[in-house]
Order: sequence, then structure tokens, then C-alpha cells
Amino acid sequence: MGACCSKGKATRPEGNGYSYQKTQPTPQPAKPSPPPPPPPLNSYQAAPPPQETRYAASSPLKPNPPAPSPPKPAPPYDTILGKAFDDVRTYYTFGKELGRGQFGVTYLCTETATGRSYACKSISKRKLVHKNDREDIKREIQIMQHLSGQSNIVEFKGAYEDKNSVHLVMELCAGGELFDRIIAKGHYSERAAASICRAIVNVVNSCHFMGVMHRDLKPENFLLASRNEGAMLKATDFGLSVFIEEGKVYRDIVGSAYYVAPEVLRRSYGKEADIWSAGVILYILLSGVPPFWAETEKGIFDAILEGEIDFESEPWPSISSSAKDLVRKMLTQDPRKRITSAQVLEHRWIREGGEASDRPIDSAVLSRMKQFRAMNKMKKLALKVIAENLSEEEIKGLKQMFSNMDTDNSGTITYEELKTGLARLGSKLTEAEVKQLMDAADVDGNGTIDYIEFITATMHRHRLEREENLYGAFQYFDKDNSGFITRDELEIAMKEHGMGDAATIKEIISEVDTDNDGRINYEEFCTMMRSGLQHSAKLF
Repeated sequence: MGACCSKGKATRPEGNGYSYQKTQPTPQPAKPSPPPPPPPLNSYQAAPPPQETRYAASSPLKPNPPAPSPPKPAPPYDTILGKAFDDVRTYYTFGKELGRGQFGVTYLCTETATGRSYACKSISKRKLVHKNDREDIKREIQIMQHLSGQSNIVEFKGAYEDKNSVHLVMELCAGGELFDRIIAKGHYSERAAASICRAIVNVVNSCHFMGVMHRDLKPENFLLASRNEGAMLKATDFGLSVFIEEGKVYRDIVGSAYYVAPEVLRRSYGKEADIWSAGVILYILLSGVPPFWAETEKGIFDAILEGEIDFESEPWPSISSSAKDLVRKMLTQDPRKRITSAQVLEHRWIREGGEASDRPIDSAVLSRMKQFRAMNKMKKLALKVIAENLSEEEIKGLKQMFSNMDTDNSGTITYEELKTGLARLGSKLTEAEVKQLMDAADVDGNGTIDYIEFITATMHRHRLEREENLYGAFQYFDKDNSGFITRDELEIAMKEHGMGDAATIKEIISEVDTDNDGRINYEEFCTMMRSGLQHSAKLF
């Protein structure tokens, strides 16, 4: 869940994941009584077994009653799925890590019985610090079960729970992320962009028709089913999705900064917000950058609320008028006037055989998309290195603030401690905003903020701009003191902190290395650190 305001869980796989097993009463050798009526069924209860006929022991013509079977164990006290623990490794063998999010890690896994490959999202229960987090996991499973079988939506296989984690097994999408495929190909056309957007809006249309609002549409949540050229695009993450309640106005701010709709920021929205997010993706597909851009999250939100869309800069003069017409209709500020998913699919530009041109889009668009796509984790790690080397004098006030928030003296701050501490400081942040701040500060993703993470998130900008601090951080990466950070050195430093795979490291080098010599010199490092620099805990 990379979220602006979040981010953002079955015995056998075919089970529904929430069934309680009723304990059968011990039969009594007494006069039979009529069986009780069966309890009403709902979507979370398995049908009861057929009632057995019981006989009185005194009858010489009828058999004695069978020996009573022991009662079935009740679900464990801390269960999330409402059933006995079931070890997912009984059915699957785990392989390499595929991805990592705020709450869990996704692994490649192989079904023992069939040898088929799947993806397993393992969610650590230790990180589910808020009561609502557990409800969110259950809702995500319900929604995935509900939507499974629809085209362009990942197939759900099953859910398991053990003492430490909840595991969601689903279809493996081996083709990677959408933007990675586009960038790797090196070229594409309006017609290709229309095909991609059609697949995304098909997801929105299916969700809305089946009573689900996605609430977190972004390129990272769309994977290709395989590496084949014509592989199907699949929506994969429903952690922030909800069942639509007729007439309900939704008020919690969720989603990801660039893609969030203006009515979400105004805390009064419905399913139309998904169309806005899809419109933002279409704008990026055609231009390489989001329509609402700023160096800070607040700046992004201000731009969204202002609603000015740039159709003048390159490459927009060469983009067809029908494509721009669809973007405008999807990014209409008033959700009541915004185009619906069904209307998008009928638009003259996007429909099969429509007006989308097969002429290649300017290669500069791919370059801009690559820069936007790069998640510059190097900067976050560098900030942590600087925080670790600040003097006692520089962090005195922050140290006291940390102690005041760490009420149980554990050396870490939990979500509840952060929320309480901020309230004592007079903060008016919503729960979603506190979660967002927690996620920003929690560098190692373990669900708590340790002392160094807290200092990293709260230290003032002027400390980061000091020459000695920047140079010290540069030296952390430049292990051989050559005056350059090489790809191998960056990979070693980031893997020590569990931050970034080979693709991410390649993107960082490409983004920061302005002279294209394959390494990062001190000047390039300083430019990266100072560009758009703001401390992540501006909300303090």
C-alpha cells in the first residue's frame, strides 16, 4: 500500500475463509426429542451437517447410540479469519520475494499437489496495530473472492492464517509491472495507450457493476499476466477497496497522492473517484508525467483541487484531439459531471477500432515516465545515514519528543503512541494522515518507528544541506573512497537495509547519473539530495 493517505486479509483454498464449525452436542441416552431447526445461513457460515437420528438405549430392536465424538477446538483467541490456524506451507513451497509493501511481503510459491506457481502475500499480524487493520484484511479477502473470475482481475486462490501471519494466495502475474514493460519496449503509440487504458477501465467497470469501489488505482497495481507480447493486464491490489453502500458518502482519505480525486480530498466522494484515478493514469501514458505535479504532497493536493490541466507542453500538441477530449472528461472536477466507466469504454478514441493513432508517441515521453517511475530510495537511506551522525546538541529537542511519545519505554513508537503524542501536541491529523506519516517514517517497514527513524523523519532541512552532513552520507555509499558511488556499492548499501532490488538500483543510477558515466559523483549526489527536499514529518 504506497499511499498518500493510507497506502493499503479458509481450511483449503476453496473454502470461504471465515466459516465457524459448530460443536456437535453430546448425545444423551434418553427419549429422543425433535431436532432443532437449522440456524439461518449467511455468507460466513458453512451449512450444518445432516441431523442424525438418535435411538433410545432401552429399545432391544435398535442399536446403542454411537460414542460421542470430542468437541472441535474453538478458533484461537487472536484469529483474524475466524477459524483454526492452518499452515500455508503444508500446501505450498515458498520461493523468492516478489515485492514488499507496508504490511507484508509477496513471495513466489509452488502448490505441492500440482506444481503450479502462485503469488502469496504474507501479512505480518504484528504490523496490524489498529483494530481497523484486521477488518481491512478480512474485507480485502471478501472482495477478492467476490471479483475473482473477472477478466483483468487477478484470480484469488485461498487464504490461510497461522500464529504470526495471514497469507493470501493468488494468481502469479509473471510479466511484471505495466510501466516497466512500456519502458523496456522503448516505444509505443496512442493505440497502445488506448488498449492499456481500456483494460484499466474494464477493471473499474467490473468493480462498479459488482458493487466494489477500488480507491487505489495506480500503475503499480496493474501487472501483466505473463511475459508474452499480448499478455493480459491484471489488477492486483484491493487492500483499500470497499463494497459500495447505496446512498453512502465516503469521507476517509485513501489512495496515492498523484491519483487521488479532488472530492476525496474534500472528504465527500463515491465510485466516481475511480474514474479520476484512471484518467490520471491515461494522462501519464500519453505524456510521461502526472497532470498534477509538485515537490511536496501538499503541493500535489493543491494542484488537484485547482484542477488546471496542462495540454500545451510537449507532447500534447502532437496528441490527437479525441485523446485529449477523453482525458478532460475523466478529469472533470465535479464528479456528477464526470464520465462513467461505461461511457469511457464507448468513447470514440478508446473503443476497439477507434480513433487512437498507431503513430509512435515521442520517445521523450518514455524518458519522462522513467524518471517519474524511479522510486529514489537512495535519498531516504542517505537521510537515515545523516540522522545517525547528528551531534547530541543538534537532536536534543527531538530526543525529548521521542521519549515523550515512547510511553512504554520500549525504544520504539507504535501507531497508537504516535497518534496520542501528536494529539498532545495539538495536531488535528486524521487517522489516515497519521498512518501516512507512520509509513513515511518507518524506513525498515517493521510497523514501528525506532529512534533513528524518528530523527530522520523530523530533522530540519538546514541540517541536511550542511556540506559536512552531505559529504558524510556520500562517503557511506562510496566504500572504496574513489569519489564515485558505483552500482555495486549502491547495491551493497541498500541491500544491507532491505531497500531495493536490481531494477530499482538501475533506475536510481539512471536518474541521478546526469553525465551518463554509469556512476554517481559527489556533485550529482548533492543535486539529488537537495532537489525537492522536504522532511517527511512536515505534519509535526
